[in-house]
Amino acid sequence: MEKIEFENDGEKKEFYVLESTVLSGRNYILVAESEDEDSEAFILREEVSADDESALYSEIEDDTELSAVADIFEKLLGDTTLER
Repeated sequence: MEKIEFENDGEKKEFYVLESTVLSGRNYILVAESEDEDSEAFILREEVSADDESALYSEIEDDTELSAVADIFEKLLGDTTLER
């Protein structure tokens, strides 16, 4: 499983990428803090980067968008249900 490192305000944190998808031309990733099935997961949307050297990700605030992307990830993962 791929691990990626996020940096926010100088603090670095690693996440495991569980799945990725594209919806309406936008990239989304499902990440978790650990490989355990019961760990907390986050759906993040890729934002346009000004420098193209690193990807920028943000949490989805729109409930409709979040629900649509969560439905896709649930189908991709099969037996996994995401809490919303």
